[in-house]
Amino acid sequence: MNQNLKAIRELSERMNQSILGQADIVERIIMVLLADGNLLLEGLPGLAKTRAISSLAKNLEAGLSRIQFTPDLLPSDITGTEIYQPDAKEKFIFQPGPIFNNLILADEINRAPAKVQSALLEAMQERQVTVAGSTHKLDPLFMVMATQNPIEQEGTYPLPEAQMDRFLMHIIVDYPDRDSEIKVLDLVRNEENAAPKKKEKTITIPQEIIFEARKEIHKIHVSPGIQNYIVDLVNATRTPEKYSEELDLWIDYGASPRASIALDKCSRVNAWLNERDFVSPDDVRAVAHDILRHRIVQSYEANAEGITKAKIIDELLKLVAVA
Repeated sequence: MNQNLKAIRELSERMNQSILGQADIVERIIMVLLADGNLLLEGLPGLAKTRAISSLAKNLEAGLSRIQFTPDLLPSDITGTEIYQPDAKEKFIFQPGPIFNNLILADEINRAPAKVQSALLEAMQERQVTVAGSTHKLDPLFMVMATQNPIEQEGTYPLPEAQMDRFLMHIIVDYPDRDSEIKVLDLVRNEENAAPKKKEKTITIPQEIIFEARKEIHKIHVSPGIQNYIVDLVNATRTPEKYSEELDLWIDYGASPRASIALDKCSRVNAWLNERDFVSPDDVRAVAHDILRHRIVQSYEANAEGITKAKIIDELLKLVAVA
């Protein structure tokens, strides 16, 4: 095992020690970080979504900004603004907003109106922010992790498809199992007992590990057959009538080319995490649900029949053959 993979596994183990029963979520967060993307987490309150990103920032040499999205939030509250200083040589000085950090927690992103949500678009896609005609670059290590509540819709503004598409993955966070929840109680109790003691400084994993790992992931081999399989999967969401009448009935709109790019990136990360230098069909299937979930628009008929996106993607994986 190379040293970069060993360090990434150590990071994963540390996070799992403080986020019990959510090993899949930890794996996906690290996967998105290695793929240089952004993540949308959807789950009920209290399922350790905020704790997950905080744990990543604690164990990685990275800063964290938490933005609580509310209906009265302004775009400048995120990006920053120019401040007038009459006594300074330069009359207007740019004051950076919380977006200028390594890890951004966009908490309850659907609580803010579209104008505020769109303030993240340029940062997520181009890793820069434009304010008053001036462009400001963000740090090389940058990831937005947005959260939203799936059941509480009062006072919310659903994310438009164009913004959903910019999230590399859309993860559904479920309840932990019974044994994990008992361990959560023990963990919280131990943390409360340890609170008065002086906390030891955590030895963080350097950012350079992430950059070196990304270089290795870029070298993972993707054969023409796997490349065709990725494109065929995405094309099947656009032309479902070629595969089955059911799929044609269930899907209104298919995924964009960003889905193909995301499948390529994340399948390479999955292969690297499993110590392989090539991508297999299983790597593509392992990440397909989280990549296609937010890029497929279900039909009215699918919703009426209770057909979930998970079932639609399962059907796609069953019908689309490896070239």
